[in-house]
Amino acid sequence: MRAFKALFKIESRLSLRGLDMFIFAIGMPIVVVIIIGAIFGNKPAYDGATHTFLEQSFGAISTIAICAGGVMGFPLVIADYRTRKILKRFKVTPISPTLILTVQLTIYALYAIVSLLLVYATASIFYGYQFQGSWIVFIGAYFLVMASMFSMGLLVGGLAPHMKIAGVIASLLYFPMLIFSGATLPYEVMPATLQKAADLLPLTQGIKMLKGASLGLGMSAESTIVPVIVMLALAVACVSLSLRYFKWE
Repeated sequence: MRAFKALFKIESRLSLRGLDMFIFAIGMPIVVVIIIGAIFGNKPAYDGATHTFLEQSFGAISTIAICAGGVMGFPLVIADYRTRKILKRFKVTPISPTLILTVQLTIYALYAIVSLLLVYATASIFYGYQFQGSWIVFIGAYFLVMASMFSMGLLVGGLAPHMKIAGVIASLLYFPMLIFSGATLPYEVMPATLQKAADLLPLTQGIKMLKGASLGLGMSAESTIVPVIVMLALAVACVSLSLRYFKWE
């Protein structure tokens, strides 16, 4: 535990010093809330909808930090530490490489949690947002999405031979999900063809699950059951492959 605390303190400072995660995981979600609130206000998400754009988008916006940390930040850190032989050096010290991964996961999980709280505070204070579902269900779904996205990052970072390739793969995963899954551009305003393409992205399924939980839509197959299966299958597959093929050096 002492080693974890010491390493967590050091890695947290390095992460904050870089500012990347602070901008993309903390700043960006708040900016998206402000933009959606300013443009759409309390307008219905679509004709005949009983929920506003912001109510529909809350679950989606809350995943921006998860996507930034799990799909982009986490794999790049792992690949960077492998490239610089840091993981290899820690193998001969009391601090194991596994501890480094645990500390990094904890840091990015904290970014996501802080981001969720700030998104909720911004939406409720400035735009009168009211959470309509079950917080217990939503938090459970939130951590499931987090586990699946972080598992993707673990797979990319664990298998990429060096940081450049990890960066390319992470970018190919991160930007399409960030833009087309509904995390930034509301899913409801997308053309039908684009919505069908977006449904193929794993984060889209996670956002549907969070949307169902935040709106209190119940356990329908479209809003909950199918996304849960997709998220669980993705997490199990990525973690299994990571454990089998992870490269420490």
